[in-house]
Amino acid sequence: MKGTRGWIVAAVVAIAIAGAAYLLQPRGGDSPEHSTNSDAANGASAALLFAQAMGHPVDQIGGRFDLPQQRGAMFVFSPTSQYTADDAYRTKQWVMAGGTLVYASEQGDPELDAAFGVIRLSSPDYATTYDGLPVIDGVHTVDGGGAVPLDPATGQVSFLRTPAGYSIGFLQHLGLGTVYVLADPLMLCNGYLGRSDNGRLLADLLGTVDPAAPVAFDEYHHGLTVADFGPQSWLATPWGVGVLWLVVAVFVGLLLRGRRFGPLMPRPAEVVRSDAEWSVAVGELLRRSSARNVTLGLLASAAERAVALRTGLSLQPRERFWNALWVRAPEVARDLAEVESSLGNTPVAERDVLNVARRLHEIAHPTPRTR
Repeated sequence: MKGTRGWIVAAVVAIAIAGAAYLLQPRGGDSPEHSTNSDAANGASAALLFAQAMGHPVDQIGGRFDLPQQRGAMFVFSPTSQYTADDAYRTKQWVMAGGTLVYASEQGDPELDAAFGVIRLSSPDYATTYDGLPVIDGVHTVDGGGAVPLDPATGQVSFLRTPAGYSIGFLQHLGLGTVYVLADPLMLCNGYLGRSDNGRLLADLLGTVDPAAPVAFDEYHHGLTVADFGPQSWLATPWGVGVLWLVVAVFVGLLLRGRRFGPLMPRPAEVVRSDAEWSVAVGELLRRSSARNVTLGLLASAAERAVALRTGLSLQPRERFWNALWVRAPEVARDLAEVESSLGNTPVAERDVLNVARRLHEIAHPTPRTR
């Protein structure tokens, strides 16, 4: 008992230390997901402040994935929690209704890529300086950190290219809205906005919507979402693998030390039940479910089978059975027909069910008369 208590105390202390280390670690030093809550060089807090300085109502999407109002803009930086199929579908419908989406991610999100037809090449282009095309005014050179190029399809117009000619950013009009896809989100991050024409690129992206239109930044998919607690996340995310290894280690440790995982439960002895017990159990089940009509129907069918067996008649077809029964045993046919015709009136009490059951039993199994 003391050994088991020690295991529990050690596990609780380890979890508490890990949680405190996670919560107390500095957040400003690095932001690989490019969060707008981070002031790091690869964070995106400056983009939020810039949009606010331009007069746009700014919001961070968190807690629930609520899309901004129509004809607004939304920035999605490198989701660390995968979009669900419903999230991607709602985002696409929002764009088609007039929204503007800026989707900047190095690796991309499978559902968002599928929804907007984003195709990424397999090999990276290590160029960190991109050339702007005349599609966006005033953007001639943009600095980034290198990324996997895109493969635009028909209708997807490139506005940023590497010196080798690969596409790093394209735009596509869908319905009433537009989606801007960037393969290198660093060009919009804090440490890069002051380089080349990066700041002008962000200003042009914000200038595609009305000055009073809301601008939202997706922070919902930078944390744990409901989808992260699915079975696939236990193997596809670092925290899931860590928790799984902790469970395996504790299990193996208890197993090697010969610890039981609970009190010993004796196996109950098997008891053969009699037919009477089964009958009582079925009757109790029917009684609790208030299945009076079902019970009487079963009893009437059983009575007809017993009468057919006793008189030597075939039960099927049923019409021929009744015609033959009226000829061979008219008294039995009269009693049985009288009882079955009364079954249409639903009994209101169990006593009525018992009386009908007794009459059917007397017809099916009549007592022999004494001489």
